[in-house]
Amino acid sequence: MAEVVTTRREGAILEVTLDRPKANAIDRSTSVLMGQIFETFRDHPELRVAILKSAGDKFFCAGWDLKVAADRDEVNAYYGVGGFGGLERLRDLNKPVIACVNGIAVGGGFELALSCDLIYASDHSSFALPEIMAGQLAASAAIKLPKRIPHHIARELLLTGRWMDAAEAHRWGLINEVLPREKLEQRAWEVARQLAAGSPLVIAAVEETMRVAEALSYQDAITRVSSRHLATVDKLYGSDDRMEGARAFSEKRAPVWRGR
Repeated sequence: MAEVVTTRREGAILEVTLDRPKANAIDRSTSVLMGQIFETFRDHPELRVAILKSAGDKFFCAGWDLKVAADRDEVNAYYGVGGFGGLERLRDLNKPVIACVNGIAVGGGFELALSCDLIYASDHSSFALPEIMAGQLAASAAIKLPKRIPHHIARELLLTGRWMDAAEAHRWGLINEVLPREKLEQRAWEVARQLAAGSPLVIAAVEETMRVAEALSYQDAITRVSSRHLATVDKLYGSDDRMEGARAFSEKRAPVWRGR
């Protein structure tokens, strides 16, 4: 049997490919596996960036596998360390994940893309949250979408289940860029290499600061940062890497990040 999730590595970049024909829908065992993969990515000291993509040209991910939806045990099952798709609830992930969306991202597939830091999509991609017609709550989307796009657009998508094409998603600022399908992966890798060349300590501090600040006022958030209350910020402020950028600039060379 073919592997439903495969990985390949290029230096500090990990590419994760969902390959579960026909629609790349995710069942419990696939979700658990994805959680294990992203947990390993999170904890691996040499990995800095991940790209999440899928096989095929029609579906990025159809979300939860509806073939098992009527199975109460499957519905209430443990979906792994990261929650659905391995990313929805993965704690302390301070490394960027790039969603490379080629095709339909529907239901949990849309939510999976929302769990990533950057979203690049092919021009034939589309997005929808039809859970209202399946008796389900798109909980992750209900929390995240109103923070990403205008409130009433988010509410409309959640309450009507209507489709949104890539151009509209880009117009609302939901995705970073729309590309021809033949250029999509090339662009995702280009961005991944750019991120991998940056300071891993700064990237981790940005990730944690943005995540924590979502639930705080500006004053509370800036106080936590300036007092080095956040672990990633404290590590950055006390690191050799903090001075490396300035030294590299003055010496007219590329910085060498050591993560310490």
